[in-house]
Amino acid sequence: MERSEYSLATDKEGLYDITSQVREAVAKSGVMSGLCHVFSPHTTAGISINENSDPDVVTDILLGLKHAFPDQPAFRHSEGNSAAHLKASAVGSGVILAIADGRLVLGTWQAVFFCEFDGPRHRHFQVNIL
Repeated sequence: MERSEYSLATDKEGLYDITSQVREAVAKSGVMSGLCHVFSPHTTAGISINENSDPDVVTDILLGLKHAFPDQPAFRHSEGNSAAHLKASAVGSGVILAIADGRLVLGTWQAVFFCEFDGPRHRHFQVNIL
């Protein structure tokens, strides 16, 4: 397994396209056929695959998550970011993608996103190549 780690500064809640870094890790690995695991080690952030062509998709995803997981006065977590924890749990902390012919396999409209739910923060994500 080959592992690469990347840093990301987020300025607010949002989806940040990290596809170029993931493609870079795959190319650097030299693996022609295998799997690529992208992982966020944070409890208020996640990793997702979704459309990168229309920015309204990202806006709608964030709006939907805000409505599905609103901040509530009844939350007991002392840091006040329980909604961010819920969103991260729903999205998930990682994705697995195929590598074929030395390239990341993604659909025409797909991109890999780092999903920030508690920004601004200085974040990291890992790309593991098998």
